[in-house]
Amino acid sequence: MVEVRFTRHLRRFFPALEPISVPEGTVAEIVSAVDARFPGIAAYVVTEAGGLRKHVNVFVDGEMIADRANLTDEVPAGSEVFIMQALSGG
Repeated sequence: MVEVRFTRHLRRFFPALEPISVPEGTVAEIVSAVDARFPGIAAYVVTEAGGLRKHVNVFVDGEMIADRANLTDEVPAGSEVFIMQALSGG
């Protein structure tokens, strides 16, 4: 299993959001599993083409994922995934 955590900023859109455990797999599969638990979050995290949205970052064991376009990074069992809304502005 993989532990998935979220930035608190996402609770504004998903008030019931909490850390969950999902089966290991690719980042795309993990996002899909998270969406099954919190319907609609995948649309917030990824584009219609399946890539990571511009203002969202995903980290696996503290490292930013490499494949933002297709989310093919493998996430092994025992890993921690952190999904966050990247803050921008000036």
